[in-house]
Amino acid sequence: MTAEEYEALPEDISKMIEVVDGYVVFCESPTREHQTAGRRLANLLERHTREAMRRGHDCLEVNLDVDLRISDVPLCNRRPDVIVYRCLDRENKERLRAEHALLVVEIVSAGSETRDATDKLGEYAKAGIPHYWVVRLDLSGVSTIERYQLDRGAMLYKHVNTLMKDEGGVPEVGNPIPMKIEWAELEY
Repeated sequence: MTAEEYEALPEDISKMIEVVDGYVVFCESPTREHQTAGRRLANLLERHTREAMRRGHDCLEVNLDVDLRISDVPLCNRRPDVIVYRCLDRENKERLRAEHALLVVEIVSAGSETRDATDKLGEYAKAGIPHYWVVRLDLSGVSTIERYQLDRGAMLYKHVNTLMKDEGGVPEVGNPIPMKIEWAELEY
């Protein structure tokens, strides 16, 4: 599939697929728990991005399940669970591309382990996205957040740390923006 073919698709079709190296990949509907976790993560990230902007950070947006153009040829279009990115030029209908992204979050579901922890890890790093989180769930909500940061020399992610709810406390993160991970906010 080419970029032109993708852009001609009706939205109800394009929101159900990703395109990797020009090939269509069907995206299964996420579970209620997956959707709730994504929304709670987006809310937490949005609260912290707004605070960062109040303190002088450039304009940032947070979104769920939106088209992220990794490359035009071959077409690679992903739909991250949650994404933090530099504000786009809405007047000129600027497309969300990898160079706008600061943080991409993928929530691991049954059957998405390899895709989220290996395939996308490589794709997002190669595209130059500075931060990537792999989030895992337990029966009560988000249980771990694996944090990766881009090594620009190698264009690979380095594992920064894994935040675990079971360790207690309120972890503080400095990148891509300062924030506190309030585990209670990430419960179902």
